[in-house]
Amino acid sequence: MAKRSTTFVCQACGAVHARWQGKCEACGEWNSIVEEVTEAGTAPVASGGARLKKGRVIQLEGLAGTPMDAPRLPSRIAELDRVTGGGFVKGSVILLGGEPGIGKSTLLIQAAAAIARNGARVVYISGEESAGQVRLRAQRLGLGDAPVELAAETHVEDILTTLSAGAAPRLVIIDSIQTMWTDAVEAAPGTVTQVRAAAQGLIRFAKGTGAAIILVGHVTKDGQIAGPRVVEHMVDAVMSFEGDAAHHFRILRAVKNRFGATDEIGVFEMAGDGLREVPNPSALFLGARDASVSGTAVFAGMEGTRPMLVEIQALVTPTALGTPRRAVVGWDQNRLAMVLAVLEARGGVRLGQHDVYMNVAGGFRILEPAADLAVAAALVSSLADTPIPPEMALFGEISLSGLVRPVPQAAPRLKEAVKLGFSEAMIPEGSVETGKQAGLRLRPIQRIADVVAEVAGGAPRQRVRDR
Repeated sequence: MAKRSTTFVCQACGAVHARWQGKCEACGEWNSIVEEVTEAGTAPVASGGARLKKGRVIQLEGLAGTPMDAPRLPSRIAELDRVTGGGFVKGSVILLGGEPGIGKSTLLIQAAAAIARNGARVVYISGEESAGQVRLRAQRLGLGDAPVELAAETHVEDILTTLSAGAAPRLVIIDSIQTMWTDAVEAAPGTVTQVRAAAQGLIRFAKGTGAAIILVGHVTKDGQIAGPRVVEHMVDAVMSFEGDAAHHFRILRAVKNRFGATDEIGVFEMAGDGLREVPNPSALFLGARDASVSGTAVFAGMEGTRPMLVEIQALVTPTALGTPRRAVVGWDQNRLAMVLAVLEARGGVRLGQHDVYMNVAGGFRILEPAADLAVAAALVSSLADTPIPPEMALFGEISLSGLVRPVPQAAPRLKEAVKLGFSEAMIPEGSVETGKQAGLRLRPIQRIADVVAEVAGGAPRQRVRDR
């Protein structure tokens, strides 16, 4: 008989302590440690449910000649398949996180309906809503006739028994993992121990039957998926569904993916009939921009293999405060501070007595340093009150020495700019040969001082320095 043991687990980070204490030494949270009872002494179980035996290993060379591409189940939603790497891999487990109301359940019910209509068995299990409520949502989206099996259950053992009956499902959706509980541990649903144990049971079922499982996860106030971080290590892929209530588009981003790239994104638009794919996100992010206003620049960026053009907006105004404000939305604030320091030290642009506001239009978030040149140009444009030509795209990384460094994948960036009607490009000098092949008028930049001279245009450099 399995022996019971008592542990004290932090509900914020999952750290295990030998005794209760007010503060978790691992994450620093107060009053987050809870006593939990677990069963110890059970033998490890293999994916198929059999006991592990000594010597059950295979040689890597024995796999020669076997197909290397894992069989995938396409969702028939191009943006979702782009992020997953071509579809759901057989036996894989995906953890999907996102803020409440962002559209996680809407996206999954649309994918479930598309796969089920193609003849595969799909099971949607909700731990937060009844089966009738899920059906009402499906009918509102025009998917009421899809052959998706629905269930409202939170007990993992009952779920696995139901899934084992009949043909093995191709796709199982668990909404959400925080509501699941198992008899293996004595703890309340949503606790670290229960989330870990429930996820382990579902993962074991996926590996043994070949069913692809999607676990929906809640997020905390800082945007992290709630529960122990070990769950993110256990699953095969972790995806984040991002968006802003003030904007109508949503971005699906792969944070971890064992079977595909981790820098791909899928763009969706929220509409009355559900989520619609956005095949050309650049046109969406550049829509309704005022090119005659100073302080705007179009950045040619890359998200995985997809080139995207987004608008960088900057506003530089004299400050009335003792300490100037530095506000940024959609970019790294530390990166903005570095660009401001280089502009002042290497470009002669005095910003110490100015408030600086920077925004990425449309609520999009930029993660790559290739946006340095576009940000610097937008800042100088706002300070000198000189608009940047509307048909110009910019990209380049700025070093602390003031040099503008080339960035990878310059060719697809410029190709996307040409496709959207741009005729000029301000790029690093090291990317000139690539730019010539794209057929654009080029403005090569070597140092940050060249950016000031090019963007200020008719405004003398002394004027930019004194403003």
